[in-house]
Amino acid sequence: MAEASSARSRHGTPPGERGIREHLKKGIIVIDKPRGPTSHQVSAWVRKLVGAEKAGHGGTLDPNVSGVLVIALDDALKALQVLLLDSKEYIATMKLHGQVGREELDAVFTQFTAEIYQTPPVRAAVKRERRSRKIHEMEILDIKDKSVLFRVVCESGTYIRTLCVDMGDALGVGGHMFELRRTRTAGFGESQLITLHQLKDAFVAYEEGDEKPLRKIILPYERLLDHLPKIYVKDSAVDAICHGADVAVPGITKTEGDFAVGQMVAVLTQKGEGVAVGKAKLDSAALRGMEKGSAVNLERVFMAPRTYPQLWKRGKDEKVEG
Repeated sequence: MAEASSARSRHGTPPGERGIREHLKKGIIVIDKPRGPTSHQVSAWVRKLVGAEKAGHGGTLDPNVSGVLVIALDDALKALQVLLLDSKEYIATMKLHGQVGREELDAVFTQFTAEIYQTPPVRAAVKRERRSRKIHEMEILDIKDKSVLFRVVCESGTYIRTLCVDMGDALGVGGHMFELRRTRTAGFGESQLITLHQLKDAFVAYEEGDEKPLRKIILPYERLLDHLPKIYVKDSAVDAICHGADVAVPGITKTEGDFAVGQMVAVLTQKGEGVAVGKAKLDSAALRGMEKGSAVNLERVFMAPRTYPQLWKRGKDEKVEG
Protein backbone atom coordinates (compact mmCIF):
# COMPACT_ATOMS: atom_id res chain seq x y z
CA MET A 1 0.00 0.00 0.00
CA ALA A 2 1.32 3.45 -0.88
CA GLU A 3 2.45 5.92 1.73
CA ALA A 4 0.32 9.04 2.28
CA SER A 5 1.55 12.08 0.38
CA SER A 6 2.45 15.10 2.50
CA ALA A 7 2.00 17.50 -0.42
CA ARG A 8 -1.25 19.43 -0.58
CA SER A 9 -3.31 18.24 -3.52
CA ARG A 10 -4.02 20.69 -6.33
CA HIS A 11 -7.40 19.10 -6.95
CA GLY A 12 -10.64 18.94 -4.99
CA THR A 13 -11.90 20.92 -2.02
CA PRO A 14 -12.07 19.83 1.64
CA PRO A 15 -15.75 19.46 2.62
CA GLY A 16 -15.52 22.27 5.17
CA GLU A 17 -14.13 24.72 2.59
CA ARG A 18 -16.73 24.38 -0.16
CA GLY A 19 -18.43 27.50 -1.42
CA ILE A 20 -21.86 28.03 0.11
CA ARG A 21 -23.75 27.02 -3.04
CA GLU A 22 -21.82 23.78 -3.37
CA HIS A 23 -22.16 23.27 0.39
CA LEU A 24 -25.95 23.46 0.00
CA LYS A 25 -26.02 21.02 -2.92
CA LYS A 26 -23.89 18.51 -1.01
CA GLY A 27 -25.43 19.04 2.40
CA ILE A 28 -27.46 17.15 4.97
CA ILE A 29 -29.64 18.52 7.76
CA VAL A 30 -30.54 16.71 10.98
CA ILE A 31 -34.12 17.86 11.54
CA ASP A 32 -36.12 17.46 14.74
CA LYS A 33 -39.26 16.13 13.08
CA PRO A 34 -42.38 17.33 14.92
CA ARG A 35 -45.43 15.16 15.50
CA GLY A 36 -48.10 15.64 12.83
CA PRO A 37 -46.56 15.88 9.35
CA THR A 38 -45.21 12.91 7.43
CA SER A 39 -41.48 12.50 6.83
CA HIS A 40 -42.13 13.23 3.15
CA GLN A 41 -43.86 16.51 4.02
CA VAL A 42 -40.96 17.60 6.23
CA SER A 43 -38.48 16.81 3.43
CA ALA A 44 -40.57 18.86 1.00
CA TRP A 45 -40.67 21.80 3.41
CA VAL A 46 -36.88 21.68 3.82
CA ARG A 47 -36.41 21.56 0.04
CA LYS A 48 -38.56 24.67 -0.40
CA LEU A 49 -36.94 26.50 2.54
CA VAL A 50 -33.42 26.24 1.10
CA GLY A 51 -34.35 26.31 -2.59
CA ALA A 52 -32.99 22.84 -3.34
CA GLU A 53 -34.02 20.89 -6.42
CA LYS A 54 -34.32 17.63 -4.50
CA ALA A 55 -34.47 16.45 -0.89
CA GLY A 56 -34.94 13.06 0.71
CA HIS A 57 -34.92 11.57 4.19
CA GLY A 58 -33.02 8.68 5.73
CA GLY A 59 -35.70 6.54 7.36
CA THR A 60 -39.45 7.16 7.56
CA LEU A 61 -41.07 8.27 10.80
CA ASP A 62 -44.84 7.93 11.17
CA PRO A 63 -46.78 11.24 11.38
CA ASN A 64 -47.25 10.89 15.16
CA VAL A 65 -43.57 10.06 15.77
CA SER A 66 -41.00 12.76 16.45
CA GLY A 67 -37.22 12.97 16.52
CA VAL A 68 -34.12 12.56 14.39
CA LEU A 69 -34.82 12.80 10.66
CA VAL A 70 -31.72 13.11 8.46
CA ILE A 71 -32.52 14.99 5.25
CA ALA A 72 -30.15 15.10 2.27
CA LEU A 73 -30.15 17.78 -0.42
CA ASP A 74 -29.49 17.37 -4.15
CA ASP A 75 -26.10 15.64 -4.68
CA ALA A 76 -26.03 14.32 -1.09
CA LEU A 77 -28.98 12.04 -1.85
CA LYS A 78 -26.59 9.52 -3.40
CA ALA A 79 -25.05 8.84 0.01
CA LEU A 80 -28.25 8.73 2.07
CA GLN A 81 -28.71 4.94 1.89
CA VAL A 82 -25.47 4.51 3.86
CA LEU A 83 -27.53 5.27 6.99
CA LEU A 84 -29.23 1.88 6.60
CA LEU A 85 -25.94 0.20 7.52
CA ASP A 86 -25.99 1.47 11.10
CA SER A 87 -28.35 1.19 14.06
CA LYS A 88 -31.08 3.51 15.32
CA GLU A 89 -32.18 4.40 18.83
CA TYR A 90 -35.68 5.13 20.08
CA ILE A 91 -37.46 6.04 23.29
CA ALA A 92 -40.90 4.44 23.35
CA THR A 93 -43.91 4.08 25.61
CA MET A 94 -45.69 0.73 25.48
CA LYS A 95 -49.21 0.43 26.87
CA LEU A 96 -49.98 -3.05 28.19
CA HIS A 97 -53.57 -4.27 28.22
CA GLY A 98 -53.19 -5.98 31.58
CA GLN A 99 -51.03 -6.01 34.68
CA VAL A 100 -47.72 -7.91 34.68
CA GLY A 101 -44.95 -8.22 37.24
CA ARG A 102 -41.51 -6.70 36.87
CA GLU A 103 -39.84 -10.11 36.62
CA GLU A 104 -42.10 -11.10 33.73
CA LEU A 105 -41.40 -7.80 32.01
CA ASP A 106 -37.63 -8.14 32.45
CA ALA A 107 -37.73 -11.68 31.07
CA VAL A 108 -39.59 -10.62 27.91
CA PHE A 109 -37.27 -7.65 27.34
CA THR A 110 -34.30 -10.03 27.61
CA GLN A 111 -36.00 -12.48 25.24
CA PHE A 112 -36.51 -9.81 22.60
CA THR A 113 -32.98 -8.39 22.83
CA ALA A 114 -31.86 -10.68 20.03
CA GLU A 115 -32.55 -11.40 16.39
CA ILE A 116 -36.32 -11.22 16.01
CA TYR A 117 -38.78 -11.73 13.17
CA GLN A 118 -41.32 -9.11 12.18
CA THR A 119 -44.06 -8.58 9.64
CA PRO A 120 -44.34 -4.85 8.81
CA PRO A 121 -47.62 -3.26 9.96
CA VAL A 122 -50.45 -2.73 7.48
CA ARG A 123 -49.75 1.02 7.20
CA ALA A 124 -46.07 0.45 6.30
CA ALA A 125 -44.90 1.53 2.84
CA VAL A 126 -43.06 -1.74 2.21
CA LYS A 127 -44.09 -5.23 1.18
CA ARG A 128 -45.55 -7.14 4.13
CA GLU A 129 -43.10 -10.02 4.27
CA ARG A 130 -41.76 -11.63 7.43
CA ARG A 131 -38.14 -10.64 7.96
CA SER A 132 -35.46 -10.71 10.63
CA ARG A 133 -34.19 -7.68 12.51
CA LYS A 134 -31.59 -7.36 15.25
CA ILE A 135 -32.40 -5.73 18.60
CA HIS A 136 -29.04 -4.70 20.05
CA GLU A 137 -30.14 -3.19 23.36
CA MET A 138 -33.33 -2.63 25.37
CA GLU A 139 -33.62 -0.86 28.69
CA ILE A 140 -36.70 -0.24 30.82
CA LEU A 141 -36.58 3.40 31.97
CA ASP A 142 -39.83 3.67 33.92
CA ILE A 143 -43.02 1.76 34.70
CA LYS A 144 -46.24 3.47 35.68
CA ASP A 145 -49.33 1.30 36.02
CA LYS A 146 -49.62 -0.38 32.59
CA SER A 147 -47.27 2.02 30.78
CA VAL A 148 -43.66 1.02 30.14
CA LEU A 149 -41.12 3.64 29.06
CA PHE A 150 -38.11 2.02 27.42
CA ARG A 151 -35.06 2.67 25.23
CA VAL A 152 -34.23 0.42 22.29
CA VAL A 153 -31.22 0.28 19.96
CA CYS A 154 -32.01 -1.72 16.86
CA GLU A 155 -31.16 -2.50 13.27
CA SER A 156 -32.47 -0.08 10.66
CA GLY A 157 -35.88 -1.15 9.41
CA THR A 158 -37.14 -2.39 12.77
CA TYR A 159 -40.79 -1.52 13.51
CA ILE A 160 -41.16 -0.45 17.13
CA ARG A 161 -44.95 -0.52 16.81
CA THR A 162 -44.74 -4.21 15.87
CA LEU A 163 -42.18 -4.82 18.62
CA CYS A 164 -44.61 -3.50 21.25
CA VAL A 165 -47.44 -5.68 19.92
CA ASP A 166 -45.22 -8.77 19.89
CA MET A 167 -43.92 -8.18 23.42
CA GLY A 168 -47.47 -7.63 24.66
CA ASP A 169 -48.49 -10.95 23.11
CA ALA A 170 -45.46 -12.67 24.68
CA LEU A 171 -46.55 -11.32 28.08
CA GLY A 172 -50.00 -12.79 27.52
CA VAL A 173 -51.88 -9.52 28.05
CA GLY A 174 -51.48 -7.71 24.75
CA GLY A 175 -50.00 -4.27 24.21
CA HIS A 176 -49.48 -1.44 21.79
CA MET A 177 -47.09 1.45 21.16
CA PHE A 178 -48.45 4.64 22.72
CA GLU A 179 -45.66 7.13 21.94
CA LEU A 180 -42.34 7.07 20.10
CA ARG A 181 -39.36 9.33 19.54
CA ARG A 182 -36.25 8.55 17.51
CA THR A 183 -33.19 9.77 19.41
CA ARG A 184 -30.42 8.60 17.09
CA THR A 185 -29.86 7.55 13.47
CA ALA A 186 -26.36 6.15 12.93
CA GLY A 187 -24.07 8.82 14.44
CA PHE A 188 -26.67 11.61 14.41
CA GLY A 189 -28.28 12.27 17.78
CA GLU A 190 -30.46 14.77 19.58
CA SER A 191 -27.55 17.14 20.29
CA GLN A 192 -27.38 17.89 16.54
CA LEU A 193 -31.09 18.46 15.98
CA ILE A 194 -32.33 21.56 14.17
CA THR A 195 -35.93 22.73 14.07
CA LEU A 196 -37.63 23.92 10.90
CA HIS A 197 -37.84 27.40 12.45
CA GLN A 198 -34.07 27.47 13.05
CA LEU A 199 -33.47 26.40 9.46
CA LYS A 200 -35.75 29.16 8.19
CA ASP A 201 -33.99 31.80 10.33
CA ALA A 202 -30.55 30.63 9.12
CA PHE A 203 -31.62 30.77 5.47
CA VAL A 204 -33.04 34.28 5.91
CA ALA A 205 -29.71 35.34 7.44
CA TYR A 206 -27.91 33.82 4.43
CA GLU A 207 -30.11 35.76 2.02
CA GLU A 208 -29.24 38.91 3.96
CA GLY A 209 -25.52 38.24 3.58
CA ASP A 210 -24.58 36.13 6.63
CA GLU A 211 -23.91 32.52 5.64
CA LYS A 212 -22.40 31.40 8.98
CA PRO A 213 -25.66 30.17 10.63
CA LEU A 214 -26.56 28.14 7.52
CA ARG A 215 -23.07 26.63 7.30
CA LYS A 216 -23.39 25.53 10.91
CA ILE A 217 -26.80 23.90 10.36
CA ILE A 218 -26.08 22.17 7.06
CA LEU A 219 -23.45 19.43 7.31
CA PRO A 220 -21.36 18.03 4.43
CA TYR A 221 -22.64 14.68 3.16
CA GLU A 222 -19.34 13.08 4.19
CA ARG A 223 -20.75 13.04 7.74
CA LEU A 224 -22.99 10.18 6.56
CA LEU A 225 -19.81 8.11 6.31
CA ASP A 226 -18.61 8.77 9.86
CA HIS A 227 -19.52 5.30 11.13
CA LEU A 228 -17.70 3.43 8.35
CA PRO A 229 -14.03 2.38 8.15
CA LYS A 230 -12.26 4.55 5.58
CA ILE A 231 -9.84 4.13 2.68
CA TYR A 232 -8.12 7.23 1.27
CA VAL A 233 -6.96 7.20 -2.34
CA LYS A 234 -4.53 9.10 -4.54
CA ASP A 235 -5.75 11.94 -6.75
CA SER A 236 -4.75 9.85 -9.77
CA ALA A 237 -7.15 7.09 -8.69
CA VAL A 238 -10.23 9.23 -8.03
CA ASP A 239 -11.64 9.68 -11.54
CA ALA A 240 -11.33 5.98 -12.39
CA ILE A 241 -13.34 5.17 -9.26
CA CYS A 242 -15.94 7.74 -10.31
CA HIS A 243 -16.27 5.79 -13.56
CA GLY A 244 -16.91 2.58 -11.61
CA ALA A 245 -13.48 0.97 -11.42
CA ASP A 246 -12.69 -1.09 -8.34
CA VAL A 247 -10.05 0.27 -5.98
CA ALA A 248 -6.63 -1.38 -6.22
CA VAL A 249 -3.99 -1.37 -3.52
CA PRO A 250 -1.46 0.88 -5.36
CA GLY A 251 -4.07 3.66 -5.49
CA ILE A 252 -4.52 3.73 -1.68
CA THR A 253 -2.63 6.16 0.54
CA LYS A 254 -3.93 5.12 3.97
CA THR A 255 -6.76 3.41 5.86
CA GLU A 256 -8.68 4.41 8.98
CA GLY A 257 -10.37 1.85 11.21
CA ASP A 258 -10.37 -1.95 11.06
CA PHE A 259 -12.57 -3.92 8.67
CA ALA A 260 -13.19 -7.49 7.57
CA VAL A 261 -13.65 -9.00 4.11
CA GLY A 262 -17.13 -8.11 2.84
CA GLN A 263 -17.57 -5.17 5.23
CA MET A 264 -18.71 -1.84 3.79
CA VAL A 265 -15.99 0.82 3.68
CA ALA A 266 -15.94 4.45 2.60
CA VAL A 267 -13.56 5.62 -0.12
CA LEU A 268 -12.34 9.23 0.24
CA THR A 269 -9.91 11.62 -1.40
CA GLN A 270 -6.87 12.85 0.48
CA LYS A 271 -8.87 15.99 1.29
CA GLY A 272 -11.67 13.98 2.89
CA GLU A 273 -14.20 14.19 0.04
CA GLY A 274 -16.56 11.24 -0.23
CA VAL A 275 -15.96 9.32 -3.45
CA ALA A 276 -17.81 6.02 -2.98
CA VAL A 277 -18.64 3.11 -0.73
CA GLY A 278 -17.92 -0.52 -1.40
CA LYS A 279 -17.25 -3.92 0.11
CA ALA A 280 -13.72 -4.73 1.20
CA LYS A 281 -12.10 -7.59 -0.72
CA LEU A 282 -9.29 -7.75 1.85
CA ASP A 283 -9.35 -7.24 5.59
CA SER A 284 -7.57 -4.19 6.98
CA ALA A 285 -4.62 -6.15 8.37
CA ALA A 286 -3.95 -7.92 5.08
CA LEU A 287 -4.35 -4.71 3.09
CA ARG A 288 -1.71 -2.86 5.07
CA GLY A 289 0.90 -5.45 4.12
CA MET A 290 0.14 -5.58 0.40
CA GLU A 291 1.56 -3.68 -2.57
CA LYS A 292 -0.78 -4.85 -5.34
CA GLY A 293 -4.18 -6.42 -5.85
CA SER A 294 -7.82 -5.30 -5.74
CA ALA A 295 -9.03 -3.90 -2.42
CA VAL A 296 -12.63 -2.68 -2.76
CA ASN A 297 -15.58 -3.77 -4.86
CA LEU A 298 -17.65 -0.62 -5.40
CA GLU A 299 -21.32 -0.51 -4.38
CA ARG A 300 -22.21 3.16 -4.89
CA VAL A 301 -20.32 6.17 -6.27
CA PHE A 302 -21.07 9.68 -4.94
CA MET A 303 -18.57 11.91 -6.71
CA ALA A 304 -19.24 13.04 -10.28
CA PRO A 305 -16.73 11.98 -12.96
CA ARG A 306 -14.20 14.65 -14.01
CA THR A 307 -14.23 16.23 -10.55
CA TYR A 308 -10.59 15.10 -10.55
CA PRO A 309 -8.56 14.85 -13.79
CA GLN A 310 -8.57 11.62 -15.80
CA LEU A 311 -5.12 10.19 -15.21
CA TRP A 312 -5.91 6.58 -16.06
CA LYS A 313 -6.56 4.31 -19.00
CA ARG A 314 -9.45 1.87 -19.16
CA GLY A 315 -8.09 -1.66 -18.87
CA LYS A 316 -9.64 -5.09 -19.12
CA ASP A 317 -10.24 -5.44 -15.39
CA GLU A 318 -10.67 -1.68 -14.72
CA LYS A 319 -8.72 -1.79 -11.46
CA VAL A 320 -7.38 1.52 -10.22
CA GLU A 321 -3.60 1.58 -10.18
CA GLY A 322 -3.25 5.31 -9.48
